[in-house]
Amino acid sequence: MIEPKPAIQPEQSGDPAAKPAAAKKGSAKKRRFGGTSAQIRSALKFYKVMAYLTGTMLLLLCAELVARYVFGVYLFAGGTNAVTGQPFGFGFADAEGVLGGFNVSIAVLIVHGWMYVLYLISDFRLWSLMRWPFTKLILLALGGVVPLMSFIVEKKFHSEVEMELAANPQASKRY
Repeated sequence: MIEPKPAIQPEQSGDPAAKPAAAKKGSAKKRRFGGTSAQIRSALKFYKVMAYLTGTMLLLLCAELVARYVFGVYLFAGGTNAVTGQPFGFGFADAEGVLGGFNVSIAVLIVHGWMYVLYLISDFRLWSLMRWPFTKLILLALGGVVPLMSFIVEKKFHSEVEMELAANPQASKRY
Protein backbone atom coordinates (compact mmCIF):
# COMPACT_ATOMS: atom_id res chain seq x y z
CA MET A 1 0.00 0.00 0.00
CA ILE A 2 1.22 3.53 -0.81
CA GLU A 3 1.56 5.86 2.14
CA PRO A 4 0.01 9.35 1.64
CA LYS A 5 2.46 12.23 1.96
CA PRO A 6 1.78 15.91 2.58
CA ALA A 7 1.75 18.19 -0.44
CA ILE A 8 4.59 20.31 0.93
CA GLN A 9 7.56 18.47 2.36
CA PRO A 10 9.59 20.01 5.21
CA GLU A 11 13.29 20.48 4.63
CA GLN A 12 15.41 17.40 5.35
CA SER A 13 17.39 18.99 8.16
CA GLY A 14 17.98 17.73 11.67
CA ASP A 15 15.34 20.16 13.01
CA PRO A 16 11.98 18.31 13.26
CA ALA A 17 10.11 21.64 13.52
CA ALA A 18 11.47 22.84 10.19
CA LYS A 19 9.03 24.92 8.20
CA PRO A 20 8.24 24.20 4.56
CA ALA A 21 10.35 26.06 2.03
CA ALA A 22 7.30 27.85 0.62
CA ALA A 23 6.40 29.21 4.06
CA LYS A 24 9.92 30.60 4.51
CA LYS A 25 9.65 32.74 1.39
CA GLY A 26 7.19 35.04 3.12
CA SER A 27 4.30 36.26 1.01
CA ALA A 28 4.55 33.74 -1.80
CA LYS A 29 0.84 33.09 -1.35
CA LYS A 30 -1.20 33.86 -4.43
CA ARG A 31 -3.81 36.60 -3.90
CA ARG A 32 -7.38 35.43 -4.50
CA PHE A 33 -10.11 37.72 -5.79
CA GLY A 34 -13.87 37.22 -5.93
CA GLY A 35 -14.06 37.97 -9.64
CA THR A 36 -12.08 38.49 -12.79
CA SER A 37 -9.90 41.50 -13.47
CA ALA A 38 -12.57 42.94 -15.78
CA GLN A 39 -15.26 42.54 -13.09
CA ILE A 40 -13.06 44.24 -10.50
CA ARG A 41 -12.23 47.13 -12.84
CA SER A 42 -15.93 47.55 -13.62
CA ALA A 43 -16.76 47.62 -9.91
CA LEU A 44 -13.93 50.09 -9.36
CA LYS A 45 -15.25 52.42 -12.06
CA PHE A 46 -18.80 52.24 -10.62
CA TYR A 47 -17.39 52.94 -7.15
CA LYS A 48 -15.38 55.91 -8.42
CA VAL A 49 -18.38 57.51 -10.13
CA MET A 50 -20.61 56.99 -7.10
CA ALA A 51 -17.93 58.30 -4.72
CA TYR A 52 -17.63 61.56 -6.64
CA LEU A 53 -21.39 62.00 -7.08
CA THR A 54 -22.16 61.17 -3.45
CA GLY A 55 -19.34 63.39 -2.20
CA THR A 56 -20.59 66.30 -4.30
CA MET A 57 -24.16 65.83 -3.10
CA LEU A 58 -22.91 65.65 0.49
CA LEU A 59 -21.16 69.00 0.07
CA LEU A 60 -24.37 70.48 -1.34
CA LEU A 61 -26.26 68.98 1.58
CA CYS A 62 -23.86 70.59 4.06
CA ALA A 63 -24.29 73.98 2.34
CA GLU A 64 -28.07 73.52 2.44
CA LEU A 65 -27.99 72.67 6.16
CA VAL A 66 -25.89 75.77 6.89
CA ALA A 67 -28.38 77.91 4.93
CA ARG A 68 -31.32 76.35 6.76
CA TYR A 69 -30.05 76.28 10.34
CA VAL A 70 -27.73 79.30 10.39
CA PHE A 71 -29.61 81.70 8.13
CA GLY A 72 -33.11 80.20 8.31
CA VAL A 73 -33.67 80.07 4.54
CA TYR A 74 -34.40 77.41 1.92
CA LEU A 75 -33.46 77.37 -1.75
CA PHE A 76 -36.53 77.67 -3.98
CA ALA A 77 -37.08 77.57 -7.73
CA GLY A 78 -40.19 79.20 -9.15
CA GLY A 79 -43.43 79.96 -7.36
CA THR A 80 -44.92 83.20 -6.09
CA ASN A 81 -43.64 85.50 -3.38
CA ALA A 82 -46.17 85.16 -0.55
CA VAL A 83 -45.79 88.77 0.62
CA THR A 84 -45.76 90.73 -2.66
CA GLY A 85 -47.54 88.31 -4.99
CA GLN A 86 -44.76 88.73 -7.56
CA PRO A 87 -43.31 85.71 -9.39
CA PHE A 88 -40.34 84.18 -7.57
CA GLY A 89 -37.49 83.02 -9.82
CA PHE A 90 -34.66 81.20 -8.09
CA GLY A 91 -33.08 81.95 -4.74
CA PHE A 92 -33.22 81.74 -0.98
CA ALA A 93 -36.39 82.47 0.97
CA ASP A 94 -38.22 81.50 4.14
CA ALA A 95 -40.19 78.28 4.04
CA GLU A 96 -43.45 80.27 4.12
CA GLY A 97 -42.11 83.04 1.83
CA VAL A 98 -42.75 81.21 -1.45
CA LEU A 99 -46.04 79.69 -2.59
CA GLY A 100 -46.08 76.82 -5.07
CA GLY A 101 -42.34 76.80 -5.72
CA PHE A 102 -40.02 73.84 -5.93
CA ASN A 103 -37.98 73.42 -2.74
CA VAL A 104 -34.48 72.63 -4.04
CA SER A 105 -33.20 72.15 -0.47
CA ILE A 106 -35.51 69.19 0.13
CA ALA A 107 -34.61 67.77 -3.29
CA VAL A 108 -30.91 67.82 -2.32
CA LEU A 109 -31.74 65.84 0.83
CA ILE A 110 -33.67 63.20 -1.09
CA VAL A 111 -31.19 62.88 -3.95
CA HIS A 112 -28.25 62.51 -1.56
CA GLY A 113 -30.13 59.81 0.35
CA TRP A 114 -30.75 57.70 -2.75
CA MET A 115 -27.24 58.31 -4.08
CA TYR A 116 -25.87 57.08 -0.77
CA VAL A 117 -27.83 53.85 -1.23
CA LEU A 118 -26.23 53.38 -4.66
CA TYR A 119 -22.85 54.29 -3.16
CA LEU A 120 -23.29 51.54 -0.54
CA ILE A 121 -24.10 49.06 -3.31
CA SER A 122 -20.91 50.07 -5.15
CA ASP A 123 -18.95 49.75 -1.89
CA PHE A 124 -20.28 46.26 -1.26
CA ARG A 125 -19.61 45.14 -4.83
CA LEU A 126 -15.98 46.30 -4.75
CA TRP A 127 -15.44 44.97 -1.22
CA SER A 128 -16.79 41.52 -2.05
CA LEU A 129 -14.82 41.20 -5.30
CA MET A 130 -11.59 42.24 -3.59
CA ARG A 131 -12.25 39.97 -0.58
CA TRP A 132 -11.18 42.65 1.87
CA PRO A 133 -11.76 42.54 5.64
CA PHE A 134 -15.03 43.94 7.02
CA THR A 135 -13.31 47.02 8.44
CA LYS A 136 -12.61 48.25 4.91
CA LEU A 137 -16.32 48.06 4.09
CA ILE A 138 -17.05 50.26 7.11
CA LEU A 139 -14.39 52.75 5.97
CA LEU A 140 -15.85 52.77 2.46
CA ALA A 141 -19.36 53.37 3.84
CA LEU A 142 -18.19 56.28 5.99
CA GLY A 143 -17.03 58.02 2.84
CA GLY A 144 -20.62 58.92 2.00
CA VAL A 145 -21.48 60.51 5.34
CA VAL A 146 -18.32 62.43 6.30
CA PRO A 147 -17.80 65.53 4.11
CA LEU A 148 -14.80 65.29 1.74
CA MET A 149 -14.00 61.75 2.95
CA SER A 150 -15.41 60.07 -0.17
CA PHE A 151 -12.81 61.83 -2.32
CA ILE A 152 -9.94 60.83 -0.01
CA VAL A 153 -11.10 57.22 0.46
CA GLU A 154 -11.75 56.80 -3.27
CA LYS A 155 -8.22 57.92 -4.15
CA LYS A 156 -6.68 55.60 -1.54
CA PHE A 157 -8.68 52.50 -2.46
CA HIS A 158 -8.46 53.11 -6.20
CA SER A 159 -4.66 53.04 -6.05
CA GLU A 160 -4.75 50.02 -3.71
CA VAL A 161 -6.94 48.03 -6.12
CA GLU A 162 -4.73 48.93 -9.07
CA MET A 163 -1.59 47.87 -7.17
CA GLU A 164 -3.15 44.56 -6.07
CA LEU A 165 -4.30 43.76 -9.60
CA ALA A 166 -0.88 44.62 -11.02
CA ALA A 167 0.92 42.56 -8.36
CA ASN A 168 -1.31 39.52 -8.92
CA PRO A 169 -2.13 39.30 -12.65
CA GLN A 170 -2.87 35.56 -12.55
CA ALA A 171 -4.98 35.68 -9.37
CA SER A 172 -8.09 37.01 -11.05
CA LYS A 173 -8.34 34.53 -13.95
CA ARG A 174 -11.24 32.24 -13.17
CA TYR A 175 -12.49 31.10 -16.56
